[in-house]
Amino acid sequence: MTDTRDTEAQDDLVIQVRHLRNGFGDQIVHDGLDLDVRRGEILGVVGGSGTGKSVLMRSIIGLQTPIEGEIEVFGENTIGREETEATAIRKRWGILFQGGALFSTLTVSENVQVPLKEYYPLLDQALLDEIAAYKVVMTGLPPEAAPKYPSELSGGMKKRAGLARALALDPELLFLDEPTAGLDPIGAAAFDELTASLQKTLGLTVFLITHDLDTLYAICDRVAVLADKKVIAVGTIPELLALDHPWIQEYFNGPRGRAAVGSAKAHAEAEDRG
Repeated sequence: MTDTRDTEAQDDLVIQVRHLRNGFGDQIVHDGLDLDVRRGEILGVVGGSGTGKSVLMRSIIGLQTPIEGEIEVFGENTIGREETEATAIRKRWGILFQGGALFSTLTVSENVQVPLKEYYPLLDQALLDEIAAYKVVMTGLPPEAAPKYPSELSGGMKKRAGLARALALDPELLFLDEPTAGLDPIGAAAFDELTASLQKTLGLTVFLITHDLDTLYAICDRVAVLADKKVIAVGTIPELLALDHPWIQEYFNGPRGRAAVGSAKAHAEAEDRG
């Protein structure tokens, strides 16, 4: 007899990673890594340099072939799928790579249209322009940014343009790789607020790689910690702080961690007053 609670729990998972093993030559990056990402959450992914945060993301989206392990997204295995089958899954996610990864020879509007043209080649140009214009405004860019080239944009605007492209196909799942890296504190906070607003409005599930403690405190529902070649803990920040792993304690209780706590408390108090 099937336990309905187990079925509901499975349905609530957008990403399931089991026994993942990744490596490059003799260097093993992941060994027995497990991770679940729940529907509708913003999951922050943290870890020291070399722990394979981006490698994990690339494995999930099919850009890195693991040595061993299983990965399911939306209940479908993503390893070794036929291209036509993989395409159906890829339509359901969007990706903001670190730095935006915009095509320098295309305008912002044309960059946003790239995934639309790839997956829906029969759409007419007028509709493509209309969708791109909507996505540009959705991410907080002014309409006049659409015809500009990446070289004409600030760092923060490039991030938003990359986000607009990631949202072009109306995804259910959004991957963000270091979205606030290189931004000043005001720009980073504004991007965090945008991410949280879009997640709530669009019902997104967000897989967010970051080093930014302010981001973790401000918008992440749970945090997954990579160390020792696997995910050593997943939970809310208070749950992680209760653990005695040295890297976790150093990361969250160091000077920057204490500053982030103070910032989060000040933000919460301001919201209560407002």
